[in-house]
Amino acid sequence: MQMSLKLGVNIDHIATLRQARREPFPDPVDAAAVCLATGADYIVVHLRKDQRHINEKDVALLCKTFPGKIHLECSYTPELEKAALKYKPFSVCIVPEEPGEVTTTGGLKFSPKVNKRLLEMIENLHKKHILVSLFISPDAASVRTAAKLGADIVELCTRDYSEAASAKQARKCLQDLALSTLLAKELGLEVHAGHGLDYHNVLAVADIGGMACMNIGFAIITRSLFAGLPTAVNEMKGLL
Repeated sequence: MQMSLKLGVNIDHIATLRQARREPFPDPVDAAAVCLATGADYIVVHLRKDQRHINEKDVALLCKTFPGKIHLECSYTPELEKAALKYKPFSVCIVPEEPGEVTTTGGLKFSPKVNKRLLEMIENLHKKHILVSLFISPDAASVRTAAKLGADIVELCTRDYSEAASAKQARKCLQDLALSTLLAKELGLEVHAGHGLDYHNVLAVADIGGMACMNIGFAIITRSLFAGLPTAVNEMKGLL
């Protein structure tokens, strides 16, 4: 396995728990501090249109408290772009967002209209010295499009791999991830991976040469319910 793979810990579900009772706790800022102290290289938060878990106040406080450590996920709407430009996280991952989805369902669906909007948003983020990642499907066309749009990073969606119904299907998904990683590196892109990764399936993805970071949230937060957040983060970091 390659060494020094980074870990981004998504703390959205700390906010989900808070919102369940509309209480001021648990505080995502406190959770971020624990994660960073026990193995996380940076903190991932997804600011959705409906702000159903992480909200703008959270993003503002996190970016102020942990400069250089916040990786913001958001869609390419003008409203969310405005928030990203205002709070200036270290990096932004542009993701698709569908009405009613429980979680992100796949990579960006590129089209001339979408590409035009993405190009504009990427240019605006770069003017503020914010690194830009695009959440994409692990295929050559998506990687090439991300490079042409000027992204710094691609995050390869590992949903198909994590939900594979057989070992054969999982191997095919890993091959797609490996080939996409190779192409992305050749095009000068940093490569991350995320979606559905957990303590049992992450190793095969982490073993792919050229991977720089794993972004993982739900598995770590659910593990923390039984083991504690420091242990859950440290265990995942240990696997990488």
